[in-house]
Amino acid sequence: TMINYLKGKLVSKVDDSPTGCNVTVEVNNIGYLLLTSRRTNSLLPPEGQEATVYTSLIHREDTMYLCGFNTHEDRDLFNILNGVSGIGTKTALAIMGEMGAYNLVNAVISGDVKAISKTKGIGNKLAQKIILELKEKLTKWRERVSLNTHDTVDEDGVEVTEGWLEAETVLLSLGYTKKEASVSLKKAVAVAANKNDAEELLRKALQSLAGGEG
Repeated sequence: TMINYLKGKLVSKVDDSPTGCNVTVEVNNIGYLLLTSRRTNSLLPPEGQEATVYTSLIHREDTMYLCGFNTHEDRDLFNILNGVSGIGTKTALAIMGEMGAYNLVNAVISGDVKAISKTKGIGNKLAQKIILELKEKLTKWRERVSLNTHDTVDEDGVEVTEGWLEAETVLLSLGYTKKEASVSLKKAVAVAANKNDAEELLRKALQSLAGGEG
């Protein structure tokens, strides 16, 4: 797409408009409306702060609109999903909102129909079609972007979940170093109720970075 990402003030985050989730990002006095998912909204900074949102421009016969994602991996996966016949923009957004790049690639490569069909509106048949059409493509894509889609551990043996990776992406976008992000996330994982909840990990990591414990 011609717009790779938008970086500017996050004016608004809406989770429940009639057209679904969206955000507005102001860049050079222009407010761009982007269709998103609850997951993307929860991982973006609070309203009023600067945000980087990766975009995909959707061009239909009578309309054009932008979809927004908090990582370029999510955006790229959305574009790949959108190319599968039988999957429209809303369905592709719903899948990315439910799973994220890490879990989706894992599910497709391992043939996990159940994981993919958890998304509302995706039955077993469509999940099987996604696996059939995308398995080879996503295997190559994973090798190219070296997206770590296995439950991995960092050098200290701490398990790195998708929640960790998403929280780390946000911390890096806020200007923290990789080391600061890693140290604070280790503390967060140690006390988090759900070690794969990016929001909780991010909140606890930011508390730790701000000098508070917890």
